[in-house]
Amino acid sequence: MSADRFSTEEIRARVDALGPWFHNLDLKGVPTAPRHFLGDYPNVKWRRFSSVIPADLNGMTVLDIGCNAGFYAMEMKRRGAKRVLGLDTEDEYLAQARFAAEVEGLNIEFRKMSAYDVGDLHETFDLVIFMGVLYHLRHPLLALDLIHEHVARDLLLFQSMQRGQSRIDPLEDDYDFWTTEPFDSPGYPRLHFVEHKYAEDPTNWWIPNRACVEAMLRSAGFRITAHPEEEVYLCRRINRPQNEGPVYPSRGNGR
Repeated sequence: MSADRFSTEEIRARVDALGPWFHNLDLKGVPTAPRHFLGDYPNVKWRRFSSVIPADLNGMTVLDIGCNAGFYAMEMKRRGAKRVLGLDTEDEYLAQARFAAEVEGLNIEFRKMSAYDVGDLHETFDLVIFMGVLYHLRHPLLALDLIHEHVARDLLLFQSMQRGQSRIDPLEDDYDFWTTEPFDSPGYPRLHFVEHKYAEDPTNWWIPNRACVEAMLRSAGFRITAHPEEEVYLCRRINRPQNEGPVYPSRGNGR
């Protein structure tokens, strides 16, 4: 169906009906969130790191986990990706993404799935996008492990909100049981737990510092190749440094 069938008035009416929007998309001149508290988001962020993604994704497959209204999924399709699949758990976001892709005339598939469900896809992707999701999960390292084990073939584009110090302390691979000093350092990997809300959002469960983000990526089997923006990393999938899988096996307890 041609995207030109939508008039400006029709697009504006659908945008209003599907709101509120978290992604400010430009749909044929109609902005979806023009008064976003972060400005022209996520385009304002995308401009700071877009150069690390190949300009030509011809023949590549892309999985966007936590796609929201589909900004990154659409950008990947515009760069020529052969197949783009966006996942989200919110019906409202998926409805926005499907409408936006239709208006832009982009062939993108969207499904209602969580990061924990990626094994059900039974396929791998050349590029996995995992932006703005980690801190909304109660089990963040499990999600990274599942992505590594089931869907990441090569590249991972990752972003997480970060709080705390940005410094990274050099650490030993192991410490004696009685050694406690590293834990008091602001450059030690820390994952801050939010019991109730942060920024009025009850799904902001865990907020890492920079050292924690980078340690978690390495632990899950992703080698950081670029850090183009404060919160954004481009990684390559490598073998995990530890053998345990994302769901640890029982150890003789019969359960």
